[in-house]
Amino acid sequence: MVEQQEASEDAVMTRIGQAIMLLHGGDREEARNRFGALWSELGADGDALHRCTLAHYMADTQDDPGDELAWDLRALTAAEGAGGGRAAEHRDLPAVRAFYPSLHLNLAADYLKLQRPDSARIHLHRARAAAESLADDGYGGGVRAAIDRLELRLREQ
Repeated sequence: MVEQQEASEDAVMTRIGQAIMLLHGGDREEARNRFGALWSELGADGDALHRCTLAHYMADTQDDPGDELAWDLRALTAAEGAGGGRAAEHRDLPAVRAFYPSLHLNLAADYLKLQRPDSARIHLHRARAAAESLADDGYGGGVRAAIDRLELRLREQ
């Protein structure tokens, strides 16, 4: 039973990964459609890592900044709900936590697009604090550089 559940979870991550590849390949509409179908399948009580990952990338498929914000908020809510007592979520808690710098960075960018600089500054501060736990690798360096770029843009506001 546990092996079957883990295989099912791996299948969900594979499907999320396939939609991410479509998004990165430039097919935002098909990626949005696949993410939407997966979101419906997962439901509100689905695995936190799946919901967080899916909403995080679904935000990138949105044309409207308000919709993008809504999906980024869903991703943050899923991340904050991790570890709510289910074994799968406990196992994935470090992976969910690794999303925090990027989640807050995206929220800061969303609020800046919506001309809400005070909210953007709050999330940029949270992104910088969360980024302290990232490794000094390509991902960590990229997130920190993006935080620095957004901070410069905010100073110009």
